[in-house]
Amino acid sequence: MSRHVADKRATPTGGRVQRFWHIARARREIWHRKQDEAGPSRLIQFLRIARGRTP
Repeated sequence: MSRHVADKRATPTGGRVQRFWHIARARREIWHRKQDEAGPSRLIQFLRIARGRTP
């Protein structure tokens, strides 16, 4: 008895791996955005939280 037509897969051509490498080699800016530097008020808030003080 032979396999069903749906169970007979074509040999893989490596298309998934090729797409993976294409995305992996894409420009870094797509995945990583630069963040603005923390301003003085944000720094004060961070230090307040780090010290355990909350309003």
